[in-house]
Amino acid sequence: MWFYIIQGVVYGFAAAAQPGPLQTYIISQAITKGWKKSLPTAFAPLVSDGPIIVLCLLMLRQLPDSFKQVLYIAGGMFVLYLAYCAYKSWRDFESQLSIPESDAKQSFLKAALVNLLAPGAYIFWSLVTGPILIAGWRETPIFGISFTLGFYITFVLCLLLLIFLFGAMQNLGQKVRRALIGVSAIALFCFGLYQLWLGIGG
Repeated sequence: MWFYIIQGVVYGFAAAAQPGPLQTYIISQAITKGWKKSLPTAFAPLVSDGPIIVLCLLMLRQLPDSFKQVLYIAGGMFVLYLAYCAYKSWRDFESQLSIPESDAKQSFLKAALVNLLAPGAYIFWSLVTGPILIAGWRETPIFGISFTLGFYITFVLCLLLLIFLFGAMQNLGQKVRRALIGVSAIALFCFGLYQLWLGIGG
């Protein structure tokens, strides 16, 4: 069992450490709204990954390559929308004196959508972690569950660490905070264009 737990921890850390649209969006939220209001976004994969895992384990390998292209294009367009939202936060930084309470829920839903539309999660679960989960489950369901728990506990903890680190940057001053929001907008824009390029060019 410990072997599967260790594998889950290693792959959970690797998934969280890889730069991607979800991590960039979470960082931008932490910089914009602070760590307290950004904490829910770290748990978004627990909601969005369920359908992804089921699809990957049951169907993804039988679907045509064009399905992956559709995911890239849809995900790219949504990430570009998030980049525009980050740009508006940068542009209207001086006038944003308070954050509505509903924003935390909206940030959580947007983070879940980012993860749901990003092809990376589908590729990861179909080619890397999916086969390990199936192998463990076939030995005994406890092994499969242990791997999954190790993966998501580590993944969420790493995302929480990102939120704490970048949320703390609010204390560096308003100019630095506004600059970081601008950087996150540019990063999201680049990720969006890259996903569109993969979808259209693939």
